[in-house]
Amino acid sequence: MFKAVDIDIINSKNKKMKNELEIEYDYLKGKLDKKNIKIDEVKEKIKQFQVALPTWGVGTGGTRFARFPGIGEPQNIFEKIEDCAVINDLIGITQKVSPHFPWDNVNDFNELKNFADSFGIGFDVVNSNTFQDNLNDNLSFKYGSLTNSDQAIREKAIQVNIEAIENGKILDSKGITVWVGDGGNFPGQISFSKSLERYVSSMKKIYDSLPSDWTIYLEHKPYEPAFYSTVISDWGTSYFCAQELGDQAMCLVDLGHHLPNTNIEMIVSRLIDAKKLGGFHFNDSKFGDDDLDSGSINPYELFLIFNELTSANLKGKLKNIAYMIDQSHNVTDPIESLISSADEIALNYAKSLLVDYEELDHYQDNNDPIKCMQILKDAFKTDVSPIISYARYEKNNAIDPLSVYRSLNYKQKKSEVRKKNEGNSSGIV
Repeated sequence: MFKAVDIDIINSKNKKMKNELEIEYDYLKGKLDKKNIKIDEVKEKIKQFQVALPTWGVGTGGTRFARFPGIGEPQNIFEKIEDCAVINDLIGITQKVSPHFPWDNVNDFNELKNFADSFGIGFDVVNSNTFQDNLNDNLSFKYGSLTNSDQAIREKAIQVNIEAIENGKILDSKGITVWVGDGGNFPGQISFSKSLERYVSSMKKIYDSLPSDWTIYLEHKPYEPAFYSTVISDWGTSYFCAQELGDQAMCLVDLGHHLPNTNIEMIVSRLIDAKKLGGFHFNDSKFGDDDLDSGSINPYELFLIFNELTSANLKGKLKNIAYMIDQSHNVTDPIESLISSADEIALNYAKSLLVDYEELDHYQDNNDPIKCMQILKDAFKTDVSPIISYARYEKNNAIDPLSVYRSLNYKQKKSEVRKKNEGNSSGIV
């Protein structure tokens, strides 16, 4: 840690802001004391909180129409690690990254691990890619991967996942997320029944290759790239398949992978009760899978999700959850977006820690909807930013990470040593 950012720069900036931060923190402490909330306990939980960064997220995203790469773009996994290390040095809650294979394949994974270790960066859940063709052979995923009608293509997709697991083992990862774009664009194009059977059958082969201490995360999505039907289209299908696979299979909730107006927080609650909630991909959306910055559109929804998580945790119902950001930064500096998103995630987690759940249970049982809503709104409207900033300060991270980052002129400096990303291609990455 602090190999990517000079800690003296952070400390210098923090010194100028510390007095004002202490005033804000003490003021908030006084308000929370009246509610019998111990601010230092909330701060300690924030200091322990971690959310993984996506390696693909530090590159400029794009749409199916165009991609406009920025300066200093990372061209490989090593340069992605450098960018992620900058983010973690500044905010301190993103110590792990989530790689994507075969996008992030290297010749020597031990070398990659040692490189990441030198920056204080570890590896979270790995991701597999069978939604595009990566190898020069005649077996294409154009009409599906794990559910393809051609067994040879299904076996190829299975092997991609098994290789991702083997890579992850070297990197000390403990899980793999499997998302497939398999589905159909036209009625009658695929058999709904056969495609799901093939999915479960293929996933069982991947599941059987899992180390005993690993988890496999099933990610659902209602549409795109298949627009008429998607094989794993909703949380119910994901849950069914996870049950079919076994105890090491869990459901992953991507906040953008839902139809408009879906009650995501209720899905979270259902999966908790079913003991199958495994992880999150944080982002935000206006219309669909927009992959916008977390909390940029609907921060209240993000709070309500953490409300379910914190409530369940207090009741001893929550297992280990894999938190990760999954965004496409089309018009911003990806590092700035990820700093902002991680901060927003921590803020809404902290707000959920202010809720008096005994009081909420009481008013729920007594059918007082206004009081119930007021309890949640009071927590959500509380400015907890001094807690987040003070937690960073005590960990030697930046009180104001975005201003410190901008002072580094990081991307400009990297553009002088990194290969320029030519072209204006379409695509997510």
